[in-house]
Amino acid sequence: MKHFEVKANLRTDLGKKATKKLRKENNIPCVIYGKDEVVHFYTAQNAVRKLIYTPAIMFADINIDGKVKQATIQEIQFHPVSDQILHIDFYEVNDKAPVKIQVPINIEGSSPGVKAGGKLKAISRRITVQAMMDDIPDTFTVDISELNIGDAIRIRDLKSDKLEFIDPKSNVVVIIASASGALADEEDEEGEEGEEGEEGGEGEGSSEEASE
Repeated sequence: MKHFEVKANLRTDLGKKATKKLRKENNIPCVIYGKDEVVHFYTAQNAVRKLIYTPAIMFADINIDGKVKQATIQEIQFHPVSDQILHIDFYEVNDKAPVKIQVPINIEGSSPGVKAGGKLKAISRRITVQAMMDDIPDTFTVDISELNIGDAIRIRDLKSDKLEFIDPKSNVVVIIASASGALADEEDEEGEEGEEGEEGGEGEGSSEEASE
């Protein structure tokens, strides 16, 4: 699994004014939760863009004033309007204990069901696994070459000697839906969107009447 270096600085002032000043200077307040300690630090917005805005999953090598900690992203807070990154929570990891992380799914193979007119539906784009750091893959490959129409691959069907699959065993990863079933799903989605639009229109009319 890939690693990405993040240059950072330790925070000594955790007050609201200091936090506001950091964000005004285009920095991000961050925290690493470790087994023995919690470390507060900050880093520049540009320093983490390639770590966050990518489909790849990477470990962060966070260099805080010369001391490096390996971590995974736990949570990111964005500004509701500007989408500016407001805060990042990291969780410290090491090569001596299992790591829990989400891994992207890679679909390969040619499905007989798709050739017969079915539609491939990827239900889970990522799966949660637990393993030692060195055993975590960049992606987990799912082979659909034996799937016919109506067949699905669930979490319980996945096999690996080094990974523990954390998601519920009944969760569907991929399914080959019939053409009629796929069309019905799309029509249901369009119908729901239409109903939401109608409800929104009624709400606007009511507010106008109230204002009058």
